[in-house]
Amino acid sequence: MILRCIDWKPLSLSACLLAAAWIAPAQSFDATNLQRPTTLDMPILFRAGDDLSWARPDLDDSKWMVVDPKRSLKDYFPNGPPADVAWYRLHIKVSPAQSGLALEEQNLASAFEIYLNGRRLLVNGRFAPYTAYTNGADIITQVPGQEIASGSLTLALRVHISKVDWRDSNPGLASGNLVLGEQSTLRDRFWREWLGDNTPGYLGFVLGLCLGFVALALFTAQRERTEYLWLFLSVILIGPPLMVLESLTAVHNLPLWVEAAGLCEVPLAKITIVGLGLAFLRIKVHLRIKVVIGAAVLLEAVGLGGGTLQWFGAPVLYALELPLLLILWIGFPIAFLLHFRRGDREAGILLIPWLLFSVDFLFGQVLVWTALIPSLRHTSTRIYLAVYDSHLGPFQLDFQGVVNCLWAISWGLILVWRTIRLSREQERLEGELEAARQVQQVILPEENYSVPGFSVETVYKPAQQVGGDFFQVLPTSDGGLLLVLGDVAGKGMPAAMLVAVLVGAVRTLARFTSEPAEILAELNVRLLGRTNGGFSTCLAALIHTDGGVKLANAGQLAPYLNGCEVETPGALPLGILPDQVYETCSFHLEPGSRLTFYSDGIVEAQNQQGELLGFELGRELAMRPAHEIAAAASDFGQHDDITVVTIERQPVPEGAARAIPATGHLPLAASLLKPA
Repeated sequence: MILRCIDWKPLSLSACLLAAAWIAPAQSFDATNLQRPTTLDMPILFRAGDDLSWARPDLDDSKWMVVDPKRSLKDYFPNGPPADVAWYRLHIKVSPAQSGLALEEQNLASAFEIYLNGRRLLVNGRFAPYTAYTNGADIITQVPGQEIASGSLTLALRVHISKVDWRDSNPGLASGNLVLGEQSTLRDRFWREWLGDNTPGYLGFVLGLCLGFVALALFTAQRERTEYLWLFLSVILIGPPLMVLESLTAVHNLPLWVEAAGLCEVPLAKITIVGLGLAFLRIKVHLRIKVVIGAAVLLEAVGLGGGTLQWFGAPVLYALELPLLLILWIGFPIAFLLHFRRGDREAGILLIPWLLFSVDFLFGQVLVWTALIPSLRHTSTRIYLAVYDSHLGPFQLDFQGVVNCLWAISWGLILVWRTIRLSREQERLEGELEAARQVQQVILPEENYSVPGFSVETVYKPAQQVGGDFFQVLPTSDGGLLLVLGDVAGKGMPAAMLVAVLVGAVRTLARFTSEPAEILAELNVRLLGRTNGGFSTCLAALIHTDGGVKLANAGQLAPYLNGCEVETPGALPLGILPDQVYETCSFHLEPGSRLTFYSDGIVEAQNQQGELLGFELGRELAMRPAHEIAAAASDFGQHDDITVVTIERQPVPEGAARAIPATGHLPLAASLLKPA
């Protein structure tokens, strides 16, 4: 998750454990009674130069120089490397009856060859032309049985010592580079140590990956929370590439350019950490900030690439990566601290692991730079191994791994905290919607209102809890009907509030006028300035007792008369322009005839194949009962509110005339809001 890229190869333990400055005489190593794997770090023969004949087992090496792998080659050659290529020789006595003997090599050199009795056993990199490879892989090679049968093994090492290699604290052969033992024992030990060292890291990687995908899922639902996207990217770019690269280089040495290419994602991964911090703190990224961050990333990219390809040594690498590390582990902790002091609790949660990473960074920098001082190198390395290479049983447990886990836990706490807050907010909104639904149910009739001379049927099926469909069916003073039906653009509480405004206005206006055009004009005035750029379609129809119909339309779907669409004059919806004039059309509703009014939820019903119900099928449904029309649209695929009102003229039975109150207040025949 959080990455601190420091090259500790120059600080390997084998390069710092220097023995006393005496030279032991060369002697053969007796492996006839080898009980366990043994490190070949005894005094060994050395000669600068290059001659392939020096690999021969019968070569007279009695006059070769004797060096101690526990000491640095620089102690023997203080004026610089004696040559680009050097050879080491060691005589090993074995029992001809031995079997399964193997040689283990690790961290020898970027280019080397190992010969056994004159036969090349291992090779890494190339000498001419010089091609450097990684050398961290643990290579276990079986010693051929025919060589063991001879009873004597001559181990010859051809090692390339470049100028960059010479900058290392212990170039060439060092203590711990070669181990001799049983092949099965060596392999078991390697996998046991590898699993112990890497299992905590892989568990942390899996934990981080799960956290990253949770963050990605949250980002798809909350696009304004860009820190979720940055968190996912940081996990993806840091975890998998480094895990793959480390796993490969643990068992195979690769050309340095391959490792350099793999490390190119390190600066990119750190950009995601920078982006995560900026997005989390809501810091606006101005041009100057972009330039500073871009320059720091470029410097680290040059440092990682150049250091890996041996263009320069560790001091230059550390200096080039320093600016970006200062931004990450000094600049951001200060910013988090300032936000926490302003009351940002989430910043306080992340401040703890970020401060620990800062401590880790500062402590590591001290060790890095003190390790470059020869007199302090040994002490620095011991401290590094104690802090970053400690073990809990078979498992590696280092400070940085602990902070990585704390980082993941902190983000998990933030996500849980935000989820709880969202849940509480959702409960509050649901309570408000429930209250709105209950208010709307108060004005909803439990059954259709019957007006003498007319059969009125209404059906309403909301698509969500609250929205914008509404209608009112009111009796007039002369025994006729006034219908107002419409749809407010938008969803949720804002649309429901506008519906309430329109319904109240309709019921008020009906006391003074029944003219459809006047009602629409007044509703348009009431709605202006209250829609926040929205609008409402609406239709008003006045039906007299003799069947005469006057109708005005403001963008609503035209009704159907006996299954045929009624042509209505067009006009803009309500709430768009002031002083809008609405025209009226007139026609006659014969006894037994039916008027059918739809909302757009009928014709815009959509099935799983994306097909719309459409106007053709809507017209075919117009002569069916209202509940059948609504059911057909719902079964086809409801995506919006469905409102259906059918009015059929019937003969008025004698004595069924209804009295209208003298006050002029009209009883509510039907009103419908989108329930919560």
